[in-house]
Amino acid sequence: MATLRPNRIKQKLATGELAYVVSGLTNADDIDTFGPLGFDGVWLEGEHGRVGPAQLGNLTRACDLWGMTPLVRVNRNDQGIIYRTLDCGAMGIAMPHVNTKEEAQNVVDGAKFAPLGHRGMYTSRQGYGVDNYFAEANSQTLLVVLVEDIAAVNNLDEILSVEHIDVFFVAPSDLATSMGHIGNFEHPEVQGTIDETLARIQAVGRVAGTLTTNATVEKYVQAGVRFLMTGVGNWISAGAAAYKRAAENAT
Repeated sequence: MATLRPNRIKQKLATGELAYVVSGLTNADDIDTFGPLGFDGVWLEGEHGRVGPAQLGNLTRACDLWGMTPLVRVNRNDQGIIYRTLDCGAMGIAMPHVNTKEEAQNVVDGAKFAPLGHRGMYTSRQGYGVDNYFAEANSQTLLVVLVEDIAAVNNLDEILSVEHIDVFFVAPSDLATSMGHIGNFEHPEVQGTIDETLARIQAVGRVAGTLTTNATVEKYVQAGVRFLMTGVGNWISAGAAAYKRAAENAT
């Protein structure tokens, strides 16, 4: 019998290591190009991007080839959407706008098979030929809830009490908007709230995650953040600008 692919992000977080996750890869060829660079997971964008069930087969297979965890941000906290996404080959769910304990529990209920949750009984593409798949899937499915509204910050203690969630991810842009600072997540009030929220997550022994860049990743690692997500957009912009500067400086 085949064995279920290990969830690399979950493995690294379980041993206290840093988990590196990249967003902004939109097709299988991009994932293949990025594969050798040593990241642990790919954040596939199904909330703001075009990723849906029809694309997930090829995208998740490309992740599998490189041992990277395919993590999908879905667009609604609906149990059917959650387990369909997993059935199509995802190994993790990132859920936006989780503002209450009940909403956090709904993510668990949709993503975990009984007795932990209510996921519909179906063998995912990841489970073909895997003995005891339903029990194994529960141990390898990664769950990330996004704390991206001030309402979630206000309800954080209750949200953190929900079991079987792997990462509590503080999302800066929507949090800033909910605090009245649209487009300005660098506002001191927003940054203070982010730092305080990350500390509160870790104070109760849960794993914190957030968006990082080359300029901020050192700060967040020093603050104890272990789930590090970054986007390729900033790298592309910075690299393109540096290339043009080099050419223009040579003239």
